[in-house]
Amino acid sequence: MHKNYIHYLFILVVCWFAFFVNNSSVYEDIMESRNLVTAHEMIEYDNWLVPTMNGELRLEKPPLPTWVAAGIEYLAPDNISLQRAAAGGMATLMAFFLYFFASSLSGNRLLGLLSALVLATSFNVIMAGRVATWDIYCHSFMLGAIFFFYKGVSSMRTGWGNFIWAGIFLGLSFLGKGPVSFYALLFPFLISYFWVYRPSFKRKGGPIVVMLLLFVVISFWWPLYLYMFHRDTAMFVLAKESTAWIERNVRPWYYYWLFFAESGIWSLFLLTGLCWPWLKNKITLRKEYTLAVLWTVVTLVLLSLFPEKKTRYLLPLLIPAAMVVAHYVVYIFTATKEKTLTTGDRVMFRINAFLPALIALGMPVAVYLLFYTKEQISLTLLIIVSILFLATAYSIFTGGVRMRSMKVFTGVVFLLILVETLLMSKVANIFNNTEIKSIKAVRDIKELQHLPFYYPEKEGLRIELVYKAGRRILPWDIEKDTTILDSLPIVLVSEKPAAEVLPATIQEKVNLHFIDVFDNNNRPKSDKKHYSSKFVRYVTILEKK
Repeated sequence: MHKNYIHYLFILVVCWFAFFVNNSSVYEDIMESRNLVTAHEMIEYDNWLVPTMNGELRLEKPPLPTWVAAGIEYLAPDNISLQRAAAGGMATLMAFFLYFFASSLSGNRLLGLLSALVLATSFNVIMAGRVATWDIYCHSFMLGAIFFFYKGVSSMRTGWGNFIWAGIFLGLSFLGKGPVSFYALLFPFLISYFWVYRPSFKRKGGPIVVMLLLFVVISFWWPLYLYMFHRDTAMFVLAKESTAWIERNVRPWYYYWLFFAESGIWSLFLLTGLCWPWLKNKITLRKEYTLAVLWTVVTLVLLSLFPEKKTRYLLPLLIPAAMVVAHYVVYIFTATKEKTLTTGDRVMFRINAFLPALIALGMPVAVYLLFYTKEQISLTLLIIVSILFLATAYSIFTGGVRMRSMKVFTGVVFLLILVETLLMSKVANIFNNTEIKSIKAVRDIKELQHLPFYYPEKEGLRIELVYKAGRRILPWDIEKDTTILDSLPIVLVSEKPAAEVLPATIQEKVNLHFIDVFDNNNRPKSDKKHYSSKFVRYVTILEKK
């Protein structure tokens, strides 16, 4: 039990650096803005069951993660670090679920620990755990469901408790993002698990029925509520989302061929671990290793068959992939102790180890060129950072030479901790617009606080501006709709000066009180590829003459 607590501590420390340290360094993206605007309007307009985004119904996503965000918004308004910490908490929970699952499946807690740490330090998982988006919720809950389902099925007892928890987590996953994780995580697991283990369900029928009933009740009460009270809108959204899965972001079947890159620094370890024909007779935990490899491959195939593709959709693949990496590292560790390593084993492991060693070795040069020459860090900090990276490179390199797999593994994890701690905020400054003039300032201008905001409908409006303004900015058909003028004064948020946007017939009836022009571009003007006029807005009060 004492070792278990040490393992828990290791996982917590690594997750702290992976998901929480410097998590507010990068500006909010469009997905975060959509989610947080919806959460803010839950608080502002008390629409907890029927979410809206900038005044329009937003029923595409189930509400559970938005409820969490709304609760945080209520307790700590406009705290992006805390909002992202909620996602970090879910990523940490995912790491613990993988630890428990891999340990229970294999009877080897070292394998569980390594699996959890690989998952927590994989690139795609780090990114999902550092932003206020919802994918991490559904997959974390689903992994919990898989763990409890496995415990229930593998137990010699009936296992009511495990199946009850499995049903609860299945329902929470559905309330997190609908059927996404069922297709991308649960289905591949079931295929692989049944293929490898051929489990028996003797005396499990009753608990499984209860599990499914809990899943149905938790999952479908909200869609049923929408169908009863907002039927037309709900059916329209269902049809739109179903079509989008087939027609939006369509990519060829081989789009995910670089899937291994989503594990970041573990990419080469993952590719090596996936060499099943080479390793299947070497690794002692053969069934467990085969399950991890098959689960990874089946997930990749199913995601590749789906027309809509985005790299962030590969997040669930990294769960079994982390187990694959852990199996390979444990094999090298065990074979070294037993002196059964082959020449091929030594060559492949050293190639795996030397790559992160070279990355660590090159970090002082990168820090010097990117930060010190631009006076973003002091000479003292440059020296400290360089020493730490060089020491890490030496540790990984010597671990590779001496075939010390745990030394290499620890060095790679420490390398990522160094980057998160020392460089994350500095790296963000390279891409962020340090001279940004945010529309967030309108919150503090007293004469605007109680006025309704509008934008010219034909211009469109980025949701990031709504998030930053902290209020609804509604569309206005300035050429046809003159009824809004009956409620003057109002605020116009336009892409060009109001005098250039408003028709003469309207300008004859109003006085224009210009407030300011705001530039919410996260990239500087020198970055012509990413700088956009869509983030530049003129704010003007329209008053009666």
